[in-house]
Amino acid sequence: MRTTRTLAAMLALALATAALAQEDPHAACTAMAWVPPEILERPTTQQEGTGNSTDVATTSSKEALALYRQGVNYLHGYVWIEAARSFNQALRADPEMALAYWGLSRTYSGLDDHEAAIQAAKRAKELATKATPREQRRIDLRLQQLEAIADLGNSARHAAYKAAIDKALVPDFSDPELWLIRGNSEEPTAAGRGQRGAAASVAFYMQVLQLEPDNAAAHHYLIHSYEQLSQIDRALEHGEKYAGLAPTIPHAHHMWGHDLRRVGRIDEAIAAFKRTDDLENTYYTRERIPPDLDWHHVHNMDLLATSYEHKGQLRTAESLLRKAAGFPAPTEYQEFNQKSLAVFLLGRQRWRDALEATKVLTNGKGAATRVVGHTLAGHAQLGLRSTAQAHASLDAAQRELENVPMLTAGIRVNRAAVLPYIDALRAELLLREGKLAEGETLLKDVQARLRALPGPDAWTQALFRLEAFARTARDVGNWQLAEHTARQMLDHDNAYGGSHLALALVARQRGDAELARTEAAAARKYWQDADRGMQELSEVRALESADRRAAQLLSQ
Repeated sequence: MRTTRTLAAMLALALATAALAQEDPHAACTAMAWVPPEILERPTTQQEGTGNSTDVATTSSKEALALYRQGVNYLHGYVWIEAARSFNQALRADPEMALAYWGLSRTYSGLDDHEAAIQAAKRAKELATKATPREQRRIDLRLQQLEAIADLGNSARHAAYKAAIDKALVPDFSDPELWLIRGNSEEPTAAGRGQRGAAASVAFYMQVLQLEPDNAAAHHYLIHSYEQLSQIDRALEHGEKYAGLAPTIPHAHHMWGHDLRRVGRIDEAIAAFKRTDDLENTYYTRERIPPDLDWHHVHNMDLLATSYEHKGQLRTAESLLRKAAGFPAPTEYQEFNQKSLAVFLLGRQRWRDALEATKVLTNGKGAATRVVGHTLAGHAQLGLRSTAQAHASLDAAQRELENVPMLTAGIRVNRAAVLPYIDALRAELLLREGKLAEGETLLKDVQARLRALPGPDAWTQALFRLEAFARTARDVGNWQLAEHTARQMLDHDNAYGGSHLALALVARQRGDAELARTEAAAARKYWQDADRGMQELSEVRALESADRRAAQLLSQ
């Protein structure tokens, strides 16, 4: 349960947020957590299949310990609402349980509620006199982490926090939870929570598996870390294990879907995303939770939709994307990812529909969303031959860029994530205005940066943006750029029909009939379940018809 101090602090923060929003209509986007306290504090019960934490906490209540461990499982699965409810329920069973407040503090950070995170950590510190030295060290580390998060760009604070964890590991070497925290700390900022780890993080998570081979949280974080390293086969292995160890955690199945898709097992990926969706919808009904309060729901729906798009099942994809876009976006990250509908419509060359879809983005709360909205509007305007308007959209995007932070906590959107979108529009303008060399150089650089962006959303968006770039290159007659882009697509996703079609079109243009035939056949194979009226299938048929005519001429 929350203390009076915490509730008062939240009320003060809410009032400050409201006042700020009056001055800046976009300020409230990330100023406060998006889930009402009433929901986070609702009573809950013990659930099966959430994970397998064995963390030890000082309490005389078996019920409190079980609920605390459940909260830890949910925390590691990014199920923030249920993590908070579990920790609060543990505190109902034992109001003196210091580590339950430690867990609440971490959960509030997941909910972007920094003030509540501080208050919970302070309450944990007040109760720590009754806890073990191990628990006291962990609580002190949490307070130090929060200080580093408040000063995110201070690398010295981040380094000091990591050094403090290393010092705590000397007496607590066999503590799996502390090794997980150490792995999180190797992310770019002190706010790391398992999603942005790389090689250094892997070593710490592997140490957890030395202590507990079936530690669900370690397997989860290794998926993210190996994705960052483009070690998809290894990510897939840990994804399957995590889904088995935490079968009622939607994110566990979703994570497996990430990487099934990356290795061309698209039907299995769709099944994983649908399993996630089923678990979530059952949960919302059972617990009376509004779906729009769960950041994960629309994120999963987006990946499900783009998986159908990948197969060429465009009607299903569009229906899901429009449904996802209809949810209010409680977080900046979710709002930013609502660009998927506009990207889809641009890919279909439905310029007016795409331009309409960008209006939601250009009026978004987050500056990053507005930047991307303006750039996608610019591409639609170029499709409509409105070059002057496209330049105006580029100018608007560049003005908004100043409001996008360089450094962000968690998975919030920083400037590096939006700059490639600005440069992509600039590159297309250069190409269509005849500055082919300059446009080609810039667009090749954009492709590399888009492909390097972390996260499954970015990986998917990069594929479909590359496809649009290949079309632009063909439109302006820059076949060298078209071939470069096609090969980038194949390297990015060899199991996508569009990657093979892009190279087949290049091969036809340069007279390589054998390559055109091979790549057209590959495109048809990967689109065997596609909508019958899909435009790209018409292009495949045209390639095959040309090949047959050529063969007939040779046989005469």
